Amino acid sequence: MSENCCGEKTKERSPEEYKSLVNRLNRIEGQIRGIRGMLDKNAYCPDILAQVAAANAALNAFSKELLSNHIRSCVVNDVRAGNDEVIDELLVTLQKLMK
Repeated sequence: MSENCCGEKTKERSPEEYKSLVNRLNRIEGQIRGIRGMLDKNAYCPDILAQVAAANAALNAFSKELLSNHIRSCVVNDVRAGNDEVIDELLVTLQKLMK
């Protein structure tokens, strides 16, 4: 993790991590376009809702993978460096995810 010129935090991801996350997002984008297409074609509400549930599950899977990567890299590295503030940041992040 590092900071850019504006003081915002950034993270260098491995090519494998980046590719995995982008692939998940691409599939989610496809699901969302599919839902839009169903709406355009006047699909039956429960059929659309089933696809919305699938898209939500895909977003949750993306979040879990990203959170796991964050804990294994950023959080571990910061704690080892003595930056315990990262734990408070992690707790706030978890609270946001659990809404």
